Amino acid sequence: MKKHFAVFAFVFLMLGLCASPVFAQSGTVKGVCKDVDGKPLADAVVVFTNLDNGQKYTLKTNKKGEYFSLGVAAGKYNVILYRNADDLKANKELFPIKGVPVTLDENPIDFDLQKEQQKAAQGVGLTPEQLKQKQEAEERIKKENSTIKVLNDRIVAANADMKAGDFDAAIATLTEATQTDATRDVIWAQLADAYRGSAPKQTDPAEKTKRLQEAVADYQKAIDIKQKAMETKKDADDNKKLAAYYNNMADAAARSGKVDDAVKAYTQAAQINPDGAAGYYFNIGAVLTNAGKVDDAIAAFDKCIAADPNKADAYYQKGVNMIGKATLQGDKMVAPPGTAEAFQKYLALEPTGQYADVAKQMLTSIGASVETGFGAKKKGAKN
Repeated sequence: MKKHFAVFAFVFLMLGLCASPVFAQSGTVKGVCKDVDGKPLADAVVVFTNLDNGQKYTLKTNKKGEYFSLGVAAGKYNVILYRNADDLKANKELFPIKGVPVTLDENPIDFDLQKEQQKAAQGVGLTPEQLKQKQEAEERIKKENSTIKVLNDRIVAANADMKAGDFDAAIATLTEATQTDATRDVIWAQLADAYRGSAPKQTDPAEKTKRLQEAVADYQKAIDIKQKAMETKKDADDNKKLAAYYNNMADAAARSGKVDDAVKAYTQAAQINPDGAAGYYFNIGAVLTNAGKVDDAIAAFDKCIAADPNKADAYYQKGVNMIGKATLQGDKMVAPPGTAEAFQKYLALEPTGQYADVAKQMLTSIGASVETGFGAKKKGAKN
């Protein structure tokens, strides 16, 4: 019995001697994690990944942003900080540190994102190539800001000139702006506005037409630049801006007698910005009315009404076009079906509007009653 006990004791001793080197090869890791404001990152996750065998240690910070672990095998590690467990699952790294040595001693590894941000701003830790790229980027930003300031100053000056009625001065200033930077849609659109605004002041018909054509061309440049920019980056108001360019280009085209071009541009605006479709279709109706294209004008006003059933002027203009198709039967004027309803709806929406008296006269001329309550819901009987 004593002999066997000695054997077991020897085996136990040997096992103990074999096991002790394993524990001797591990160290302790600890650290504090802070965000860009210098505040502790609570419930953050720090992952140590051994570069030799892929073994991982996942540690969580306490409310003070501290983490701690015993028994981390010695070796080299990639250490990654995650804001929380959800970011870890989504693999959204907050900050990585590569090639960190873990020794048999205590290994403090802190994450201070405020200091790291400051280092990045100063170019600390960058390779010569990275530092060069950073400096070039900063120079581009500086140049861009300088250009923007120059352009903004010219836009402000041009707007002041246009408000004062000095469109030629505005044109000169904005032309200089396009020579400074021809890639800005807003500059071309402003220049187009100046040409369009200057046209009515011209006594020479040829010069007037020339300026309107210049406006159309500049609006097109603004549209092309804006559309190209929207292919890579699109802001919330881009569609409205683009539609406004088409709307103003259509106005310039209409004033220069290019009816088809105007209709096409207004239609583009309606498609790009459906929220403003009623206004664009109304403009189409007005252009076609002036061009004597009655049926097309009526169709345009119908589209306007479909987009905004409460746009009173659309009903009036539709009625005007329809009464233009009226015929005489004996001494009685007979208007197409729907004519009276169009004027009555206008009066229902604008009983004292600027066209109210004319609408009433139109109704009288075709023998229709004046119903200012057209389309209104009847009140139910009281209990």
